[in-house]
Amino acid sequence: MLARTVSNVFRGWAGMYVCICNRITDQQVRAAALSGASRPAEVYPACGCAAQCGTCAITMRHLIYEQASRIAAAD
Repeated sequence: MLARTVSNVFRGWAGMYVCICNRITDQQVRAAALSGASRPAEVYPACGCAAQCGTCAITMRHLIYEQASRIAAAD
């Protein structure tokens, strides 16, 4: 269910690549976070892939935290 949501949320704009191995963009990470992903290990399956080298994990964590902060501020 998450994979379908992530791939459709930001259709038409690629964004900045966060994970080169899997071609995951910042927008896809944010969409996964909106869909409930709270760590990189949950972002990969939400995007229909699996972790490769792991270099992107720190950036993903930052984007997930940033998205969570935005959600909390909106409430």
